[in-house]
Amino acid sequence: MSWNLHPSLNKVKIWLQGPKPPRPYRIRPFFEALQTAPTRYFEALVPRAARFWVGIFMFAVWVTAFVTIISHLNLPKDIGGYGAPVRLSCIARFWSDSRSCGLDGQNCLPFNDHRLAFSCPSDCGRVKVLNPYTIGAEQIIYQSLVVGGTPNVSNANEMVYRGDSFICAAAIHAGAIDDKRGGCGALSVVGEKRDYGSIERNGIPSVGFDSNFPLSFTFDHGNGVASDSSKCRDPRWNLLAISTIFATLFSIFTTTPSAFFIPVSIITYFQISLASDPPSFQDYSTAVSTSIGRLLPAAFVALLMFHFCIRKTLAGLNAPFEKAILWTGGLWVGALSNLTFDKIPIQRLTPHDLNQQPGAITALVFIVLILLFIALCQAWAFRMEGRLLRYLGLYCILGISLVILVVIPGLELRIHHYILALLLLPGTAIQTRPSLLYQGLLVGLFINGIARWGFDSILQTEAQLRGDALLGDVIPTIHTHNITSSNITFSWDVPSGGYEGVSVLVNDVERFRGFEKDKYSEFTWTREGLDAPEYFRFGFVKYYILGGVVYSDFTRAGVWERNGSWTDIPPGRS
Repeated sequence: MSWNLHPSLNKVKIWLQGPKPPRPYRIRPFFEALQTAPTRYFEALVPRAARFWVGIFMFAVWVTAFVTIISHLNLPKDIGGYGAPVRLSCIARFWSDSRSCGLDGQNCLPFNDHRLAFSCPSDCGRVKVLNPYTIGAEQIIYQSLVVGGTPNVSNANEMVYRGDSFICAAAIHAGAIDDKRGGCGALSVVGEKRDYGSIERNGIPSVGFDSNFPLSFTFDHGNGVASDSSKCRDPRWNLLAISTIFATLFSIFTTTPSAFFIPVSIITYFQISLASDPPSFQDYSTAVSTSIGRLLPAAFVALLMFHFCIRKTLAGLNAPFEKAILWTGGLWVGALSNLTFDKIPIQRLTPHDLNQQPGAITALVFIVLILLFIALCQAWAFRMEGRLLRYLGLYCILGISLVILVVIPGLELRIHHYILALLLLPGTAIQTRPSLLYQGLLVGLFINGIARWGFDSILQTEAQLRGDALLGDVIPTIHTHNITSSNITFSWDVPSGGYEGVSVLVNDVERFRGFEKDKYSEFTWTREGLDAPEYFRFGFVKYYILGGVVYSDFTRAGVWERNGSWTDIPPGRS
């Protein structure tokens, strides 16, 4: 049975089918004799039967160099008498947040008399909070979470940081470690302090807080710590140099797509998962275990990518230097996206993040326009090869699949790095120089996404996407009365929105949790000789049936001033 199309539609179909006969693209190398010289000499010197073993030997040399560097730059056994350093992530902190730490911060003990040797990766100074974070009456977003860092008279003029500061960012701020190299340091948890000053040091501005907080810490700058810390630094740049060299060698000296793709992909994967953008880990044994666990499913997906897309681009390519520059260079740009795309003001492709981050929507529009231009150029190339209709059909299926996923109730579509790569890779299965670059970039994004986060689901719940962002739900209406020089009393209306009680934060610490069924409808706070303002925030709360606490958003902070006057709670959430 044949379908009779309208003449205009038939013309469109004929145009989409491309020229007859098709005109396949093949890269004609620049300076071909120069580019192919290394492979010609290699093939002349090494018998065909031995070339496989030469490749194995090169890969073994990379493994040996990689392991040697990690072992040589591994953590020392002791830092200035503080013990073996604990490996921290860039966002590690003692006080996670007021909700997690619970009433009076009991879940975040100890508050004092605790010493810690630690190790931080490099580039922690660029890590920022991605959702509004409240410190007293101030909210910060898209900046490093460092509170304090000015000399404290009561603590021998040492620089004191509030306990919810990012430890590694605070260490950079204090000069205990170097941002570009990372390294080791030592700190002491010194308990409750007050008057955390604001100052910019080493490229990181800190936030001030003029009241008290139960957990603080300082850094040890003594000679013993400094001497031991010099033996400890982040090996990622040394490892990256080795990995880049060997990936380039495989790019230049291999002539078949599989002999190139397999070792280069493995080198890149372990460089990212163990050094350049690893998930949080305490020691390299844990990191290796995590990497190996993700490698097998990643290898299966990579095999499919290679069979359907990559080998079509690389087959018969006789331009090893252009392959090294465009494909392998693009691979490293994508794999190191935590560095290469760091300045783009887009952290996550969710409506909430795009709306709240300055410049994100403009950047997204610009990126979409670039992608549209690239897609049109790639579509033209596929048309010239007579393959456009087939690929249009593929992308129609992918588009319909995404629409179906979008309308599934209760779940939200999340386009991760590896999903973006899988969606766009078919459009690079053609041998042109732009396709070499695009394909390498997308494979790098795939490797980075899997090595860093694993195969996160393309569908996530609203709570998973939101993370620590504001809920946008109900907040209590608060009434103040009986204000004296030492006491202040608050009351509230009956909890709504399915919540059962009210939680009160005083100076960002949960100090009260009362439920309507227990007849709690007010809260009195007594000031105990503190010559400083105090900050009060209120939120609804309920318990899960099987355990756990659920909080609503909190109000902004009302302030009980030093002189005893009350500054009302401003509109908004925190």
